[in-house]
Amino acid sequence: MTLDRSTIWPYDERGEPRRFYYARYGSPTVAEAETRLGALDGGEALLFPSGAGATTALVLSLLKPGDTIALAAGCYFGTGVTFAALERWGLRYVEFDQTGPAPEGVQLVWLEAPSNPFLTMPDLEAAAAHPAPVVVDATVATPVHLRPLEHGADYVLHSATKYLAGHDDALLGVVVCGDPGAGEELRGFRSRTGIVAAPDPAWLLLRGLQTLELRVGRQTETAVMLAGRLREHPKVSSVRHPGIGGLLSFDVNDAEAARRVETSTHLIVNATSLGGVTSVLESRARWEGERVPPGLLRLSCGLEDAEALWDDLAIALENA
Repeated sequence: MTLDRSTIWPYDERGEPRRFYYARYGSPTVAEAETRLGALDGGEALLFPSGAGATTALVLSLLKPGDTIALAAGCYFGTGVTFAALERWGLRYVEFDQTGPAPEGVQLVWLEAPSNPFLTMPDLEAAAAHPAPVVVDATVATPVHLRPLEHGADYVLHSATKYLAGHDDALLGVVVCGDPGAGEELRGFRSRTGIVAAPDPAWLLLRGLQTLELRVGRQTETAVMLAGRLREHPKVSSVRHPGIGGLLSFDVNDAEAARRVETSTHLIVNATSLGGVTSVLESRARWEGERVPPGLLRLSCGLEDAEALWDDLAIALENA
């Protein structure tokens, strides 16, 4: 793990650029993180300054005005917001149930494994049979639980801010390409547009990757336990957890009840985001409106003692 903050590097003795010469085209710390990420997902990884930045760069590099994206219904709210912002440039998107095949006549299939906050898993076999390129946002699954390139996907995307970095202190995104040629094309687009990651968050990402498997394993165990207990709680009407990953969601009666629960925890932090070592709970209707049930709460399990987390939740649910 080397932190190199330089933006320029000298040419060789013949006056020719070396591997690194200007940071927009690549830098040592970012390259080290990309090598590690590529090994985890089994492809060529490119780092971006955020998950949304990775999404934007990938879509703009692959599509042209008039093209349509088939987007998994119920996936991360911000992905649809990003695609909607690109509609003024002639891109379109339609939502579909990712547990079945994607619609015909689209130029890109965008899945999420599992979806956030509904936690559905995509039909990867059906997606791989579609003629369009397939992107799988595997932020929640992480490479610990799923390597989509091995199931026919063309690209894997992560908000590396979440589980990969894992400590709520680095804003990053990554795209992993199954085809090296596609990776080179995306790298060229990134260099031309300047959607590049900085060395400091890349270094923090490398730190986080050292404990990725341990963290995700513990978070998954906690989520499985909490989901089971929530299903038995009289104040909870629905629980969503696919059996993998540290993210779950559950419903209480209405928006007012959800607000009372999220503001009544003490160990669990009432904040947005997910995937860090600190457990985080929030009602999603504040961001997503009628797209989600009004009483839906999203819980990202951290590394705290699981019984202590349950005690905190159980007390908060008394106010639901």
